[in-house]
Amino acid sequence: GKLIVADFDTVSVSNLNRQAYDLSQLGMPKVQALEHNIRRVNPFIKLQMHELRLNPDNIASIFADADIMIEALDKAEEKQMLIETWLKSDQVRPLICASGIAGYGRNEDIKSIRDGNLFIIGDMHSEPVEGIAPMAPRVMIVAAMQANLCLEILAKHNKDKA
Repeated sequence: GKLIVADFDTVSVSNLNRQAYDLSQLGMPKVQALEHNIRRVNPFIKLQMHELRLNPDNIASIFADADIMIEALDKAEEKQMLIETWLKSDQVRPLICASGIAGYGRNEDIKSIRDGNLFIIGDMHSEPVEGIAPMAPRVMIVAAMQANLCLEILAKHNKDKA
């Protein structure tokens, strides 16, 4: 397998509280910084990095080889565009999204819901507050739940193939 990553953004100070970057990577394209960090842990991993903004015209081609899509976009309208584009073009491969991860506390509100092959993890209602970056704990909880669900789906898929 391989990991396919697409991001147009650069590492900023506001990312440091919740994303795996360090001060030396400020201003770097996120895909470059992330590739460097991943390869420090596992130099043998297959990576396909795309430094670009996702749009309805490029999603299908970029993720053509993906077994599962895990969404980690910041803006609600970008999330909606990704979900609509993915579901319109692909009713088979799972899409795991995050929604409602702003703020802090209320861990018990974070849940996973499923509609066909669309999975959404979060509290489904927390809205970002202008000027306040998402807090690391809730982002990490949801990211861990996304990763865990991805592994669960892949394990089931591999078991079914055996």
